[in-house]
Amino acid sequence: MYKETELVSIGKRENNKKRNFLVINPLQGKHIPVRPGKAFELFDELAEIIKKEYGGEELLVIGFAETATAIGANTAIRLGARYIQTTREKILQAEYIYFTEAHSHATEQKLLKEDVDKAIGIVDRIIFIEDEVTTGNTILNIVRKMEERYGRNLKFSVASILNGMTEESMRSYEEKGIRCHYILKVDHEDYGRIAQQYTDTGNYEKCDISSRYEAKEARFMGWMDTRRMVDSLKYQKSCETLWKDMKAAYGFEKDESVLVIGTEEFMYPALFIAGCIENEGCRVRCHSTTRSPIQVSADPSYPLQTRYELRSMYDADRITYIYNIESCDRVFIITDAQGSEETGKNSLINALMKKNSEVHLIRWC
Repeated sequence: MYKETELVSIGKRENNKKRNFLVINPLQGKHIPVRPGKAFELFDELAEIIKKEYGGEELLVIGFAETATAIGANTAIRLGARYIQTTREKILQAEYIYFTEAHSHATEQKLLKEDVDKAIGIVDRIIFIEDEVTTGNTILNIVRKMEERYGRNLKFSVASILNGMTEESMRSYEEKGIRCHYILKVDHEDYGRIAQQYTDTGNYEKCDISSRYEAKEARFMGWMDTRRMVDSLKYQKSCETLWKDMKAAYGFEKDESVLVIGTEEFMYPALFIAGCIENEGCRVRCHSTTRSPIQVSADPSYPLQTRYELRSMYDADRITYIYNIESCDRVFIITDAQGSEETGKNSLINALMKKNSEVHLIRWC
């Protein structure tokens, strides 16, 4: 049983008038470096809640980008379900179902229409996976879109680590027949005040995007793109193959410290590989780059102290960030960015080299 102090730290959004706070989960493996075993313990608890409810149903699990993609993938794998994530990336020659996430810094979300079309009529229920549900409006938005397109015979559920919905919002879900599951119920009423009390006294670093930095780069085959619907068990097998290839190529010694970095929506493979390295007896931390601009503070009670401004490895015009980089014996960036960008790679390696001397870039392709 988790306590709120274990799963909730309050961050302050930068220049966001819609909502000034951001709930940062220290165990999620997104903004704060986490021991991968701790992240998977949390994710597995959510999966068990769902498994007890829907053991006999055919399910489509949808994980929300960018923070819930790893939770969603892990849940689907534990259930043996079909899986797809929402995305903000562009996929060539694809039609989308668009919806919005009103409070976010990047409001547009989308699903691949062709893949959802394939699932309708095969699955009994669609389960949306979030790290945190605040008002529930984003999910209502996508449910309406789906009902307009596919009719009202679909069954929906929502599962999240945290649920901060009001009683009124919960009732509106009940009236629509949308079932809610969560690990911890929270009250957001005071979060804005908590965020406001922090000042941006942290360390802000804008990383060099033009200089080329030496990193040992490798490509491994077998990538499965969860922006398209996948069989989750086949996806897990592909992640296991990636681990076997990496283990053979690099080897890992007991007690060495290793930092594993995912990129934006691409979280699960990084956490999975981090977990495998941890099982070798290494001291491992994992987190990912993000689109979220969060203020940082020198206050030790605040979750983030240092922010590195980067360019995206997927889009050279997009600014992204990484927070609280740690110093380790070796660093592995694991990405599905296919390699046309240079500024994103340069800026991330530059950021990591401020604290580390050995950085490996792994492209899964």
